[in-house]
Amino acid sequence: MESCPNCSSEHIIKAGIVKNRQRYRCKSCNYFFTVGKLGKQIDDYYVNKALQLYLEGLTYREIERILGVSHVSVMNWVRKYNIKRPYNSKYHPTYKILNKVELQNYFSDADNLAGAGVLVTELGDKFMLIKWERFKE
Repeated sequence: MESCPNCSSEHIIKAGIVKNRQRYRCKSCNYFFTVGKLGKQIDDYYVNKALQLYLEGLTYREIERILGVSHVSVMNWVRKYNIKRPYNSKYHPTYKILNKVELQNYFSDADNLAGAGVLVTELGDKFMLIKWERFKE
């Protein structure tokens, strides 16, 4: 049974058909609505990861390759949530996808950490390491 998207009431009745879709009216608040089209729903985990990676400086296409989510979807989420990436041309992000052992080996070598900031984020059973290095002048 549907519920009213306006007041969440369960007291709804059929109220005609519009563009071959059933229309309903809520008896509690008199709100008219049609049942939404069920499309492919992407898990919020991927939305959050995509926006996080965007803020870290990765391009839409890089995020698409890493997460397997369309770059158009990522662009739409950035627009929908009004995400603004801070602009800083002095740093360049690079990223690597590593498993647990590779990540441990990476951090055991002190040369990998000199002169750069590092962020590690989980991607399923692997980890993504994002590193910012200063551009060589």
